[in-house]
Amino acid sequence: MLLAVLLLNLLISLLKTWRERQDGQSAASAAVTAPTAAVTAPTALRGHHAMAVAALLQLHSAQVRYGHVTALDSVTLRLAPGERLALLGSNGSGKSSLLRLLHGLATPSAGRVQLEPGLRQAMLFQRPFVLRTSCANNVALGLWLAGMHWRTAQAAALPGLARVGLQDLAERNAKTLSGGQQQRLALARAWALQPDVLLLDEPTANLDPQAKREVENLLAELSGGMTLVFASHNLGQVKRLATRVLYLERGQVLADLPVARFFEGDLLQERYPEAYLFAKSG
Repeated sequence: MLLAVLLLNLLISLLKTWRERQDGQSAASAAVTAPTAAVTAPTALRGHHAMAVAALLQLHSAQVRYGHVTALDSVTLRLAPGERLALLGSNGSGKSSLLRLLHGLATPSAGRVQLEPGLRQAMLFQRPFVLRTSCANNVALGLWLAGMHWRTAQAAALPGLARVGLQDLAERNAKTLSGGQQQRLALARAWALQPDVLLLDEPTANLDPQAKREVENLLAELSGGMTLVFASHNLGQVKRLATRVLYLERGQVLADLPVARFFEGDLLQERYPEAYLFAKSG
């Protein structure tokens, strides 16, 4: 059952990337014939982190409920290109639900999600899903599901593997890789899709210290060309990778600050006591 769920999530993620690419092409075509349409587009939120550039995605008072449980409650968010947003909070605070909402794997019960037309996304889960086939085929499958011809996808898989240092293992069965290598393979599959936004749900949580460093270094390199949103319990990792921190409790955003200000003890203690206690305990 778990295998089926993971495979379904992978397929949804890849097919969503393909659909967004098609929608983006349609939107671009429509813009040529209807240049005045932008006048009626929703105005971007102008909160603390508003920028002059267009937002890649926005949440407007978004809520996610599972039965009687509220996983996210009235979350408003604006994500600009190039940001590296860290999601902090205890277990059950809403970090994973927020990532799933951003990626379209969860539907808002109230409020709305607004994406830039043609936005490409990829998501990595805490436990990477790999197929019992070669590493090259694992990467190629993602590209094929995104609409690429199979032979072209096979050729394009090799640069993806080289990007994460797995080119020498291209023909190895992915199931025989270590946990760190499997997460690097998942990163290669995501990078090959060339996403605008990469979402990660505690990508180093189950790795040994050496593998954590390898994956973290890769994320630091990849972040130069894409926007990151990642959940983490590792405060040191957040300091090294993030430019901005969102702190959640009980599905609500209690703090949203640049990373340097988030870790300023006096400010956090005075204005965001819950976040201060979390940061101090870590």
